[in-house]
Amino acid sequence: MANVTLEHVTKRYEDVTAVDDMNLDIRDGEFVCLVGPSGCGKSTTMETIAGLTKPTEGTIKIGERDVTKLPPKDRGVAMVFQNIALFPHMDVYDNISFGLRLRKYDTEEIERRVEHATEVVQLEGMLDRMPEEMSGGQRQRVAIARAIVRQPDVFLMDEPLANLDAKLRVHMRTELQRLHKKLDTTIIYVTHDQAEAMTMSDRIAVINAGELQQIDPPLICYNEPANLFVAGFIGSPSMNLINGELTNNGIQTDTFSVDFDPSILEGVSPGDQVTLGVRPEDVYLTDQSEGVGNATKPKHVTTDVLEPMGNEIFVYLNLDDSKERSMADAEGAAKGQLLMSVDPDTEIDEDQSVDIVLDRSSLHLFDTETGDALLHGLETPVAVSDETGTVAESDS
Repeated sequence: MANVTLEHVTKRYEDVTAVDDMNLDIRDGEFVCLVGPSGCGKSTTMETIAGLTKPTEGTIKIGERDVTKLPPKDRGVAMVFQNIALFPHMDVYDNISFGLRLRKYDTEEIERRVEHATEVVQLEGMLDRMPEEMSGGQRQRVAIARAIVRQPDVFLMDEPLANLDAKLRVHMRTELQRLHKKLDTTIIYVTHDQAEAMTMSDRIAVINAGELQQIDPPLICYNEPANLFVAGFIGSPSMNLINGELTNNGIQTDTFSVDFDPSILEGVSPGDQVTLGVRPEDVYLTDQSEGVGNATKPKHVTTDVLEPMGNEIFVYLNLDDSKERSMADAEGAAKGQLLMSVDPDTEIDEDQSVDIVLDRSSLHLFDTETGDALLHGLETPVAVSDETGTVAESDS
């Protein structure tokens, strides 16, 4: 086992910067997922750790060793790729032991390591099978066993489940978690699938355009995103993000307002552009909001599209009366819409007028210009006096 440290690692390809000043400190025995959209630099980051790609700048350490200029075979790492790449003419035993035989380990040591690896990945009794006789999941286990026999300091896994069907991916996620517990070794795992990242990781490193956006435990990334990119990327479906303007009493969007005390914010002032974030599960129908202790004032909306998911229903809500809607992002509502999640037994139809409230304690606020998070949880509404002196909230 070993910790992995990247210090100011940058990788450029002519005029393209794939990794930009990456600083990562992965602890000994930790399971860290590098997650981000396609082309964000996560695989390039892993390749620099493996030694398959030399960084343009920066230092890479595994344990106490500076491995920046070492070849892959001397770094103490083992990789599992998306393409399983087993030798089709070799049985399971020969595939797993190939690297050890190449390094001229004695037969007794090879057999001991192969037996241990097949036990860990539950391939006992299959050593004489050929790859073509095995399922996709079993072949992936052979690839993992081939890495285990190396007894590396660090496992590097580059989207190893991407080619499996959905049900098998869920099963293999569980198997990889068991593997981590048994081996108690450092695992760095690349994926664009946030479900894999959320369920398996000790920490998630969110990367965009070659830059590290946030590295934290999964629930911290989900509940306290560092910026607008993390807020929109982590979570499926993604967080509702609504642009507005900071006022003396809170935030005003095109369609509604939410009151809170803006004096608690730093770096912004009334008149600045801010973005309000709310997850679909924090939007409630008024008749289902009894347990929300810090709800906003009701907002009248119209339902648009319903997506029954079995354990919940996703409801797209029109915040205004406009009939024309722009296309939604890859995940989430279109402009002028809000996405809400409700229980599967909720009686709700398309084109229905309903009233909703937001859970104020679960709202997020971001600086629209910089994208940085300003506040998580707007728990202090401001009292606003009308002409008669009556005190009331101004949410609408």
